Amino acid sequence: MDAVQIDWVRRFNRTVAERVGVLHDHYLGRDRPIGEARLLWEIGEEGQDVRQLRERLALDSGYVSRLLRSLETDGLVTVEPQPRDRRVRTVRLTDAGRAERAVLDGRSDELASSLLEPLNSAQRARLVAAMTEVDRLLTAATVTLDTVAPDHPDAQYCLRSYFTELQECFETGFDPARSLLPDAGELRPPHGLFLVARLHGEPVGCVGLKLPPGDPAEIKRMWVAPRTRGLGLGRRFLAELENRAAQQGCDVLHLDTNKALTAAIGLYHSCGFQEVAAFNDEPYAHHWFAKRITTPASE
Repeated sequence: MDAVQIDWVRRFNRTVAERVGVLHDHYLGRDRPIGEARLLWEIGEEGQDVRQLRERLALDSGYVSRLLRSLETDGLVTVEPQPRDRRVRTVRLTDAGRAERAVLDGRSDELASSLLEPLNSAQRARLVAAMTEVDRLLTAATVTLDTVAPDHPDAQYCLRSYFTELQECFETGFDPARSLLPDAGELRPPHGLFLVARLHGEPVGCVGLKLPPGDPAEIKRMWVAPRTRGLGLGRRFLAELENRAAQQGCDVLHLDTNKALTAAIGLYHSCGFQEVAAFNDEPYAHHWFAKRITTPASE
């Protein structure tokens, strides 16, 4: 990692922390720190599952519990177990909590205005554009890739979403029963693997890798949720699978795709895949790709 880049990131973090007032216990002039204020904002009008709230903010369960107790004591929230599963708790704003959230929203708008006011119009446009880019890149860095079983609920959610999208965009529709879907065992070690991408604990993408002995590794069922496209997740999936395949001693990666998936075809070309003759009889494929990869040298 570049030491100069690390220094600039730290400098940026310090500047933002100072300028937006997170160093103060009375955030935005209210009688609570930024952690409590952020919880009020995230809970919102509809309420939130406490576990999902914790995952969304990537906070320790004990810390979230302390924040919620403080907000409960102030009469701003209620925390109650769900009737069907008392282990699951839901937090909701009270009337006082909604009023406090409205005040915080107003003061947040004032703070944002104070950041822009000293700048001329060109500088404001540059700052907002830079913030937009930083937000996009930080969101991309927040996505995690986890190896799961293909029958894991998050994997199944991604596959269902993927099949629904193919049904809508293929000229002939898409029937999973006609496609050469890998058996679940082919996407489990040692025969393969299945990755799920998560953003704030929610599944936003998936991809499988087949590792047949003596044959090229094959990428299957890569999907990225529309709301996370543009974050480089597809490219990240391909790089991760290339590395995993190389670690298993594979020197060639295969994949196939449909002509309707033009963005995917462009991605494969840009990542070094070359079109080759058909290597399977997938009824929905129009393009077949291969890429030669480098096996890591043994130590």
